[in-house]
Amino acid sequence: MRSDFDEELEGRLVRYAAIDTQSDAASPDQPSTAIQLDLSRLLVEELEQMGAQDVVLTDYGVVLATVPGTAPGPVMGWCAHVDTAPQYNATGVKPVVHRRYNGGDISFADAPDLKLNPEVSPHLAGKEGEDIITASGLTLLGGDDKAGVAIAMTAARHLLENPDIPHGPIRLAFTPDEEIGRGVDPRLPADLGADFAYTFDGGKPGEIEYETFSADGAKVTVTGVSAHPGFARGKMVNALHLASKIVMTLPHVTMTPETTEGTEGFLHVVEMQGGSSEAVITLILRDFERAGLEAKGALLRQVCDAVAATEPRARITCEITPQYRNMRYWLEKDMTPVDLVRAAVADVGLTPVSVPIRGGTDGSRLTEMGVPCPNVFTGMQEIHGPLEWISVQDMALATRVAIALARRAVT
Repeated sequence: MRSDFDEELEGRLVRYAAIDTQSDAASPDQPSTAIQLDLSRLLVEELEQMGAQDVVLTDYGVVLATVPGTAPGPVMGWCAHVDTAPQYNATGVKPVVHRRYNGGDISFADAPDLKLNPEVSPHLAGKEGEDIITASGLTLLGGDDKAGVAIAMTAARHLLENPDIPHGPIRLAFTPDEEIGRGVDPRLPADLGADFAYTFDGGKPGEIEYETFSADGAKVTVTGVSAHPGFARGKMVNALHLASKIVMTLPHVTMTPETTEGTEGFLHVVEMQGGSSEAVITLILRDFERAGLEAKGALLRQVCDAVAATEPRARITCEITPQYRNMRYWLEKDMTPVDLVRAAVADVGLTPVSVPIRGGTDGSRLTEMGVPCPNVFTGMQEIHGPLEWISVQDMALATRVAIALARRAVT
């Protein structure tokens, strides 16, 4: 059975997902891609049309707006990100709504050999009769995190049109570049002006996340010695050979994304580019504890030093850059925002579930910068690939949680 929010959520997600907003870690710009602003400008128009106040698109690419309070209470933030992941094709997204899912295979018009079913994605089991949105098979859907955008927009519209619902001021923030770890500009906490906030960027209904990876990025640069290959004996030092040695010396059967789970961290080689004279290896380091993250950085440096020692004519540098830290370090000092959303989840008939995120959100950085910001489910599944899907009814549950949060904050 479709709820009061289903039609609006479906329309918003289909509309938003069709807009290409892929971010680009290699770009120095802010936002990293100008196409993200296509959705941001649309959100500004829609917010103004629904009667939100203080609507602005900042010069660092964040859409901010206010739903005025109808009762005394703290200022709450609702956040979601407009960008989609760079790991998979996100150009030309064609959202498809599979109405009243029958429990079997979901096929894809543009990729006939691709199938989605409960064996592939267990959360599909029990979704019979619900409305499932996917892409057409050649792209990701972008529900990560356009589902969160649709949920926050729908909940905001509902509160604006129903001033009898008691709630404090709510600040909306739609950020760019979350997928590349650059979603929270240093100016955002002050501009948001929230006492606490929530990102709508999670998975299964009922999930509330307040523990994330701590994360660093790493860049290893290998500079060799260039020489004409026909006359290179005793002269050339091939940077690609040394870079390959570094990659092969790093752990393979442990401490990689494909060999870890739960609270285990990893070292992940993301990319290697270059040529025989210079090569660059890009990595990400993840661990739930600071000590574990530091140990992985130390291991990477140790491997680089060991390979450098085999060829003194080469130069190998290892630059490690902090990205975000486990939000638990701050939230565990005051669990009030977590307790509030747990109560809101229970209000809509769900059982609250909290598991550590094997990833991060804008909430990680916001929390570290002084705005406590747990993460709330949206329903998104199989993200960052062609099998990505979401149930409209799961999105409606998240919308109800947002409205329950607004009520809860003033009671």
